[in-house]
Parts: sequence; C-alpha cells; structure tokens
Amino acid sequence: MTSRSSSTPSRRTVVKAAAATAVAAPVLAAAASPATAAGQAPAFLHGTASGDPLPDGVLLWTRVTPSPDALPGSGLGAETEVAWEVAEDKGFVRIVARGATTSKAASDHTVKVDVRGLRPGTSYWYRFTAGATVSPAGRTRTAPAADAATPGVRFGVVSCANWEAGWFSAYRHLAARSDLDAVLHLGDYIYEYATGGYPAEEYVVRQHEPGHEIVTLADYRLRHATYKTDPDLQALHAAHPLIAIWDDHELANDAWTGGAENHTPGAEGEWAARVAAAKQAYFEWMPIRASTEGTVYRRLRFGRLADLHLLDLRSFRSQQTRIGNGDVDDPDRTLTGRAQLDWLKAGLAASDASWQLVGTSVMISPVAFGSLPAHLLEPIAELMGLPKEGLAVNVDQWDGYTDDRRELLAHLTQRGIENTVFLTGDIHMAWANDVPVRAATYPLSPSAATEFVVTSVSSDNLDDLLHVAPGTVSLVASAAVRAANRHVKWVDMDAHGYGVLDVTAERSQMDYYTISDRTKQDASSSWSRSYRTLSGTQKVERVNQPVR
Repeated sequence: MTSRSSSTPSRRTVVKAAAATAVAAPVLAAAASPATAAGQAPAFLHGTASGDPLPDGVLLWTRVTPSPDALPGSGLGAETEVAWEVAEDKGFVRIVARGATTSKAASDHTVKVDVRGLRPGTSYWYRFTAGATVSPAGRTRTAPAADAATPGVRFGVVSCANWEAGWFSAYRHLAARSDLDAVLHLGDYIYEYATGGYPAEEYVVRQHEPGHEIVTLADYRLRHATYKTDPDLQALHAAHPLIAIWDDHELANDAWTGGAENHTPGAEGEWAARVAAAKQAYFEWMPIRASTEGTVYRRLRFGRLADLHLLDLRSFRSQQTRIGNGDVDDPDRTLTGRAQLDWLKAGLAASDASWQLVGTSVMISPVAFGSLPAHLLEPIAELMGLPKEGLAVNVDQWDGYTDDRRELLAHLTQRGIENTVFLTGDIHMAWANDVPVRAATYPLSPSAATEFVVTSVSSDNLDDLLHVAPGTVSLVASAAVRAANRHVKWVDMDAHGYGVLDVTAERSQMDYYTISDRTKQDASSSWSRSYRTLSGTQKVERVNQPVR
C-alpha cells in the first residue's frame, strides 16, 4: 500500500482513539482442480449464491471456470452455456423453474439470473449445470407477499470481513442456522489493501490474492474471487439469500465521490477509472441487482411487517473534513446526496409497514466528546467554528455530515414516523444506541430512532490494534464513550462476530453473537447480549436472552 498522510483519520486511528497461515493462493487452485485438469471440463470453483429476495423471485449467482486458463480477472475462457433450475426440494424432483444463459469473459464468467414466478415466503433449492458438471446446490427463500400480515422476519447481520485478519467463522455459524430469511451484509465484504497492509505482515493469518493493492478491474475481480473460495463464505451463500450494500473497502478506504484516503492520483491512476472498475467487479461478483445508476441504494419489502431501505454512502458524499472542524455542520456538504436523501425520506413517509429498517454502512448515532450544555455549546461553537454537537470522533460517519442527519431525523419526528431502526457495520465494534434528535441535550431531547451496530467478522478492533488482551483497554474506553454519550446504551470494542435481528409487530431485537478466536478456522460461537426496541418507543433496552 502506498504510504500517504491525511488530515482525515483512518478507521484504525479512530478505533485507537476510543482508548485516549495458512492457505495457498486459492484462485490458483483453478489450474490444479481435477475438474479442470481432467478434460478441461467447466468447473464451479466459487460456489453458488442468491440474493435480493422478492415476493415472487430471487437473484441467482455463480461463476463458471470454463478452462484452466480462465482465471478470474484474466479475460480468458470460451463462452459457456450454463443451465439453471429451481426446485421445491433438495433432490430436485419438483422443479418449478429452469432456463439457460451464457457465461462470458466480458463479465468474468460470472452468471446472474433473476428468477421470477415463485411463491412468496417459500424456500427453494437451486443449482447450475455446465456441460456434465453440476454446481453445488444452494437454498434460498423468497420474501413474504407485500400485503401479507407476516408474523416475523429474521436476518443474520454482518460486516467487515478482512481475509488476511482471520477466518470467516461467523459466516459458518450463520450458515448452520435454518431460521433466517436472509443475511444482511452492511459493507466491507472485501478489503483492497496489499498483503500485509492491514493488518501488518506479522499478524496476517492468510494471504489474499493478488498480493498488491487492488486498482484495476482484473485486480478487483481476482480479490472477489479469492474471497469466494473461502468455505465458510461459500456455505453462507449456499444457505441463505444475501442482501448487501458496499462501504468503502469494496472501493478504497474512506472513499468519497471524488477520491479516497487510500488512493493516490497518478501513482494509482485516476479515481474515476478505479471506482468504475471496483463497482463493475462488485456487481459481477455479488448476488444483488445492479441499478442503472451504478449504485446499491434500493428498497426491499417483507410483508406489512418491514420495509428495508438500503443506502449507498460512498458514491455521492462530499470529502471528509477534519476532526473538530465546524465544516461538519455545513449544509452544502452531504453524505447521501440530494437524490438519495429525498428517495429515503419519501419511502419512509409512504411506507405502511410496521417497521422501517435502514441499512447504513456507517453509524448515524453521534459519538462526541467535549459536549457542553446546549445553551453554552451553541454560542461557543458559533464563535470558534466547532461542531454544534461536540467534537466528533469519526468524521467518516454521519457525524461528519450533520446537516443530512438533522434533516433526516427532523423528517422522522415531524412526520411521526415511528419504529425506525438503523442497522450498521463499519466500525468493528458492537453498539446499541438511541438516536437522539439533539445529542448535546439527550435525554432531554427525544430519540427519533434506534440503532444496532454489528462488530466485524474478522477486521481489527480495539484489542487487535493495540495487541492487548480483551478488556485491557476497552472497559475504560467504553465507559468513557457512554459517559459522554448518554444515548449509547452498550458498546463492545473487542469482540468479533455477527448479529441476528428478529422483527415482530411488537419489537425488533438484535442478538449479538461472538466467535471465540478469529485466527482459528474452527472457532466456536456464543451469545453475548441482546437489545430490543419496543414498538412506539424509539428506545433500546437490554434483554436477558436471545430469541429462540
């Protein structure tokens, strides 16, 4: 990774501030695979996947390796006919849909099929065939009918999976569950760094491919392909439909509309070319529907119980500013972009669903230090050019774009939109927050929504960055965060794992699970804590056991 300095802190710096291998090159296995070496038969080396479930359909995905030389990103390999079929049973006796398509080098031999005509709220099995080769079968599930009185919906929730930092045991444990309607991935599905760039070389658990920082279309394709050789990730995709948004590392660290912290114009080409390559590879390799605008913001519905509003917080944002700079309040700066914010507000206002779930890749709850009572803070901030809600810790989050947040929260309160729950990743910690209208006066200020933040699958958090035992620093740091931010009900700065969100008409509950050791491929999983928000309250409260 090219060395650079920036006034904007990286996520690693932010996490630190809160406290003031064993694998062969997996993609090369394609050349040695028995399926490709013996007669050069097509092979399915990257598993199967499904995503973006609708009441009448779901998107199916796979990647065909038509010949040993057709490695991901190579641009090689002949066009190959790929048949697909969907069945009501694992044995594929009761087939309900089938068809054929063609894998081409132009799309890196990835295949996406948008199957329609299925029954709502129903589990199906699917598979692909190329020549005599049959892919592994996957299981998927459609969403409930849009007007259905759905009693409940349950999602796995994950983010921040760094290949070099550890194994993806969290994915394996979610794959083993049979009670999920889908898995929501809130960003950082891949990381762009050179090997040994993050984490440092001495802490690398397994090396990814390519070894250099990814910049070109071929690079991004190969990195996606590397991730999809992970057996736990393949198991997750084969077990549940995925609903995904990107954050920055699918592009480059701390990306914004005109560049990124981890991009050097000239040495690494123009940003426009790099981000176009990153997005093309993402849409090729991920089981989601591509928009005509090249963005991931979209909306999915789960009966009359929940609307899921998914955001793109990288494509339209202004450049990050400095910590402590009053520019965070500038109304001309934006995180969402005007069109996306208007789309979100309109969708929230028009929804008749019991719950509004908002998938946001960065935390919306304010986290600030140096807060004063509002009658002192506002005039002092005005005089000194400081943020009006205190000194934000992470200006890459909504804290760096407070006018967008103010407008959105005002919309929720003025329109009387209740039961809004923000679902967040990015920060490599687990949080349960009320989302105050005015953080500096909370709890006198009302809460407009609640937020559940899941920790990382494997990416470094506080104890990893400081190389200390869990709890050594984090207990003091988390207490300091909660003391300065009374809307923060809980924060875990050390654990890796995942969440399970269970939604009923009465409440939305997030169960937090941790894995025992990210460096162990057979890591176990255990329940950590649960928090819920009851319908009509806009507050989170602790629960003593997970949903069964």
